[in-house]
Amino acid sequence: QVHLVESGGGSVQAGGSLTLTCGASNYSSGLNCMAWFRQSPGKEREWIAAISGRTLRNYADFAKDRFTISRHNAENILSLQMDSLKPDDTAMYYCAARGSGCTNWSATFAYNYWGQGTQVTVSS
Repeated sequence: QVHLVESGGGSVQAGGSLTLTCGASNYSSGLNCMAWFRQSPGKEREWIAAISGRTLRNYADFAKDRFTISRHNAENILSLQMDSLKPDDTAMYYCAARGSGCTNWSATFAYNYWGQGTQVTVSS
């Protein structure tokens, strides 16, 4: 069973930055597509960004100018650099992965593996 563990969440003031990381372990073949999602209380899980391999990236509109997804294959680590954070970015952030390629980038059902999440809180 693939194991994903997020870290790097915390509390930050509006305008600040955070970098989330996700470590993957216990997989026997490649995780070709990895992504970040977030969920606020009372809302559906929202896709943020995904990466196929190491360089093909796709972002939700709200994330394009402020968030950067990266993958470090040798270390099996996925990261999300978040800049210019806003109170609306407050949420639980989740890492997701699958062995197949990145079709349906933003669909939660397309991902087989999920981490437990890391909380991000942005104060005004």
